[in-house]
Amino acid sequence: MQKDFEKIYNDYRNQSEQQSSLEVRQEPLNGQEEIIAVRKNDSGEIIAFKTNTGRELDYITALEEAKSGKIAHIDVFHKYGREIIRSEPDGIIENNLSNLPIF
Repeated sequence: MQKDFEKIYNDYRNQSEQQSSLEVRQEPLNGQEEIIAVRKNDSGEIIAFKTNTGRELDYITALEEAKSGKIAHIDVFHKYGREIIRSEPDGIIENNLSNLPIF
């Protein structure tokens, strides 16, 4: 019997997407802030962030605060030879950093 790997994977993805749409984002814990808006340069790259408390953070400051756990719902990972900030992968396109309002 031959397995249909693509069907199995697609079923897995669909189930994950359905589950994530049912999950409610947890509130920030321990005084963590959330990013609510971004600023982009002329190339469309995110260069700054605005938090729910009204603070405006340059990329380096946001990176350091994210690494120390002060900002909720974002990840820091290593790519292109440097550290990058991204939204937690939760399957919700609307809360991706690139889809947030511009300030």
